[in-house]
Amino acid sequence: MNRPVFIAVAGGSASGKTTVVEKIVDSFQKEDVTVIKHDDYYKDQSEMTLEERYQVNYDHPFSLDNDLMYSQILDLLKGKTIIKPTYDFEAHTRSSKTEIISPTRIIILEGILILEDERIRDLCDIKLFVEADDDLRFIRRLRRDMAERGRSLESVVKQYLTTVKPMHFAFVKPSKRYADVIIPNDKEHDVAVDLIITKIKSIISK
Repeated sequence: MNRPVFIAVAGGSASGKTTVVEKIVDSFQKEDVTVIKHDDYYKDQSEMTLEERYQVNYDHPFSLDNDLMYSQILDLLKGKTIIKPTYDFEAHTRSSKTEIISPTRIIILEGILILEDERIRDLCDIKLFVEADDDLRFIRRLRRDMAERGRSLESVVKQYLTTVKPMHFAFVKPSKRYADVIIPNDKEHDVAVDLIITKIKSIISK
């Protein structure tokens, strides 16, 4: 197999990254695409108390094990199989479960801070940034974290105001200057996604 096409999909929390990724995935055979979430590379915090874990700034680059992620992405691009960590959002630490990931023709890495790491940017064939209105992102995040991650209203609001919002403007939003394409997710974005799919097929055909 030739080197996989490597795509990074970045953007603010709840900006609609997953929706864009799903549209790309649906345009190819499922066995040809692997999606890796940056969130699974949050650092292991099993030695910390739950109260200490609550105090961690999960929107700062230091909260993520980018060294491990980078080495595993390199292995996939070289045709090697990896054992990827997963993250338990309710326990706020790395899960005991892992995933065996084999290389496929297309590898998509999704996360708010992936374009912040120069090493990852240098590996990418296509770099995307999904952008949405700040109020819309907050509403989406509130609904998601309460429904899917067992969070209370108060904790979601507090985290958003103390870390999510300031870190977005400090690290996430500035990284969009590295993107090849910026996709507005509060509007229809089918044309942008179609162009990206065409580009992926062009790379594969070479």
